[in-house]
Amino acid sequence: METNMNTEPGCGTWNDVVGLTQLTDNLQNAIKHNKISHAYLIQGEKLSGKRMIADIFARALQCEAGKEQLAYQATLFDAPAEFLGSRPCNQCRACKQAMNRNHPDIIYVTHEKPNVISVDNIRQQVNGDIDIKPYSGEYKIYIIDEAEKMNVQAQNALLKTLEEPPAYAVILLLATRAEAMLQTILSRCVVLNTKPVPEDLIKNYLMQKVQIPDYRASICASFARGNVGRAIELASSEVFDHMKSSVLGLLKHITDLEINQIAAEVKKITEEKFDTNDYLDLCFIWYRDVLLYKACGDSGSQCPIIFKEESADLASAARYYSYDAIEKIIHAIDRARSRIAAYVNFDLTMELMFLDMKAG
Repeated sequence: METNMNTEPGCGTWNDVVGLTQLTDNLQNAIKHNKISHAYLIQGEKLSGKRMIADIFARALQCEAGKEQLAYQATLFDAPAEFLGSRPCNQCRACKQAMNRNHPDIIYVTHEKPNVISVDNIRQQVNGDIDIKPYSGEYKIYIIDEAEKMNVQAQNALLKTLEEPPAYAVILLLATRAEAMLQTILSRCVVLNTKPVPEDLIKNYLMQKVQIPDYRASICASFARGNVGRAIELASSEVFDHMKSSVLGLLKHITDLEINQIAAEVKKITEEKFDTNDYLDLCFIWYRDVLLYKACGDSGSQCPIIFKEESADLASAARYYSYDAIEKIIHAIDRARSRIAAYVNFDLTMELMFLDMKAG
């Protein structure tokens, strides 16, 4: 299950969703104006918070807190979004059922095969159930995670339901690749996209909510590429810490290494199963910091560098490399990334990149 925050599964409120205000405002306004669509598609990369948002929206739709009062007051004035902030309240019976994953009118569609949602999954869990009226809630909500895994037959089966859904039905599709889905499905959904969250928001969130220090928060925020869930994962990843230590240990001494030692470091990448993109990102950020340190001169420690705890080694590298050398190394990292993406021999590609770093 994916979230983009540090809470228990199924918990949280709109205020806990970091940096996706446009998306959450859209859903809150739908509730506020009682204009709930029958189908939504929330698209975003893994860990971007799709499931968390779907959980909150489903809970808010079923929440029993002040529904009658809310409906009455909404007719009297244009209630601001803050007025609706109490839904979900996480206190009423419906919210507690939803948080415990046992609300009878919130259905999570499951599938046995890891890479396929079959037509039988849709027929049995959606089509064969949707005509049964809600047991206790106002809506009957179906959440289909990894919706892009529906095969064509499953999508066509779902399409029949989307064409004439019961008034109480709400279908939430969560996908990383909407382009893998039929256009006829997409045309019947309100499509909402998660957007990259600004790095400073992620850093502040990690420091305040996950309670990690400034230095570590900066690194995780930089590597998250706008994905809060990814940042939280990195913050607690021993594998990432090990890889970071390995990369920094190598780059600090790259100019002193022999070719056979460089080859051994390349083999370690494969043996340790390091994520290649993250590995190259670490290399890039190191030389970016070296460049910043060099540009700032004696005030290098005041520059916006990421590896602040490595300032002594950054200063040494800044003295060793020329501006042209650093630029060539950064190009070498980009070239290695492109070659690996094109399936050029991995060991050779990495060795050539390290030799460029060694040459300076």
